[in-house]
Amino acid sequence: MADSSEALLETPLAALHRELGGRMVPFAGYSMPVQYPAGIMAEHLQCRASAALFDVSHMGQAELVGEGAAAALERVTPADVQGLKPGRQRYGLLTMEDGGILDDFMVANLGDRLFLVVNASRKHLDLPRIAAVLPAGVALKPLPDRALIALQGPGAVAAIATLAPGIAGLSFMGVGSFEIAGVPALVSRSGYTGEDGVEVSVPAERAEAFARALLALPGVQAAGLGARDSLRLEAGLCLYGNDIDETTSPVEAALTWTIGKRRRTEWNFPGADRVREELANGTRRLRVGIRPEGRQPARGHTPVHAPGGAAIGEITSGGFGPSLNGPMAMGYVAREHAADGTALELMVRGKALPARVAPTPFVPHRYAR
Repeated sequence: MADSSEALLETPLAALHRELGGRMVPFAGYSMPVQYPAGIMAEHLQCRASAALFDVSHMGQAELVGEGAAAALERVTPADVQGLKPGRQRYGLLTMEDGGILDDFMVANLGDRLFLVVNASRKHLDLPRIAAVLPAGVALKPLPDRALIALQGPGAVAAIATLAPGIAGLSFMGVGSFEIAGVPALVSRSGYTGEDGVEVSVPAERAEAFARALLALPGVQAAGLGARDSLRLEAGLCLYGNDIDETTSPVEAALTWTIGKRRRTEWNFPGADRVREELANGTRRLRVGIRPEGRQPARGHTPVHAPGGAAIGEITSGGFGPSLNGPMAMGYVAREHAADGTALELMVRGKALPARVAPTPFVPHRYAR
């Protein structure tokens, strides 16, 4: 959260959020809508049932251009960027020399350049880190003049495809350029909700008109940060700063799938020594899904204990899942307590609440594979 003494930045949709009754809160240095008058529960269920529009323009967007851009980016990530085909996108981690996670990010191959999306709270660290490793002839171009809008839900693609039919032809993690309601747009079939949907990068000065065109489509409603958080937690997706950070490794975070097969033979990425050691010998702790018994949610920083015993970990994200119709959490526990079904106790306000380790996602993903 931003220091209240600092002036908050605004996205190109700030006036629209206020017009729609958005309750604005500080988030990653920006004034962002946490919810609209319908409320978080309704916005969450709207996304699961039809289509919800989220403003994610606070995220950092950039392009990497020049011969050898993919190989250059691999100097800061274990992801296989060189193997990414044109028109495809991939999720990856920026790792540190000690094996910690600097950030998570998305990279797309646009043929003549790479397109990157990094977290709002980390872009001031990520972009200089990437720029520092680039050889002559490869340039990083931040795109502060672009907005990013996510349209998520089972009805999202059908709705936006009425404006640009070609979008329906994208598969999960496919990327393409389209003109939508007269606005040039870069569209990826991806998102942060577990639902089918798209994320759309558009010029900032056209963002409000573009968002209004989407909100005018049948079945589309605006949703805020509150619903975005409950949706991503039901989907078992990490939030940087909560579930992953500079102290967690890709192995502890159960994100080893982001490490390319070729990269596991080269071991030439930051933190490779730690990752290799942990893959061979295991970690002390692991990120797991947790289902509290009963109805009471357990929030982040709740201590996790073995039943009747010592502390074995901590919850990093927790809340109530509207689609799950129950509480859910994720966090880190000692490896010997990480198997699905393992009994746990969550210390909520001094009281031990029974819980179990549970597989994620809590609500099945519905990506268009």
